[in-house]
Amino acid sequence: MDELKKTDRTTVRRLAKRSSYEKATIISILKEGLVCHISYVHENQPFILPHLYAVKNDKVYIHGSVGSFMLRALKTEIDLCFSVTLIDGLVLARSAFHHSVNYRSVVLFGTAKVVESEQEKTEALEALTEHVIHGRWAEVRWPNASELKQTIVLSVPIEEASAKIREGGPGDDEEDYTLDVWAGILPLRTVAEAPIPDPKMDKPTEIPGYVTNYSRKNR
Repeated sequence: MDELKKTDRTTVRRLAKRSSYEKATIISILKEGLVCHISYVHENQPFILPHLYAVKNDKVYIHGSVGSFMLRALKTEIDLCFSVTLIDGLVLARSAFHHSVNYRSVVLFGTAKVVESEQEKTEALEALTEHVIHGRWAEVRWPNASELKQTIVLSVPIEEASAKIREGGPGDDEEDYTLDVWAGILPLRTVAEAPIPDPKMDKPTEIPGYVTNYSRKNR
């Protein structure tokens, strides 16, 4: 397995048995996730912001308006922390203390750099669109020159990162197993509801299969 090198920032110390440094595991979690949280410090002020993202060629891409304060700050190549968490289930124990959640998470550290190449920028925007909903890029109008100028795309290499995963049922204290309390796992997953057509559509249009069959799994 291709593993990323551990660093002081990525080494999982608490419950280290849940950690993974395998690149394939890290990328699979990132590809299934939809929203990340980016934290960084700018002019001695800490910021944490949610963001859409995409993964391509061992890089994470984020994008936004050229007027975005965060992206203008990151344009100076500020170090950041990028995190994604997937919740797979609620773990209900017999005691309040041992309640937990099953999850898969990734923490990535790196320096965001502006994508200058127009080709890479366009490919990154395609990856972002496809990350949100696979199959969409081929059907929509692509960004024109004016829209590209209004957009900043940043890349962060997947080099300094780790995953942490919790699976399985509750771990109660031995004396609590005799309690008359239901215990187990309540699985959770992201499920798309029925699509709502835009009322401004001028003619009936068939809903694409990638919309009706939308799923974040096995991406």
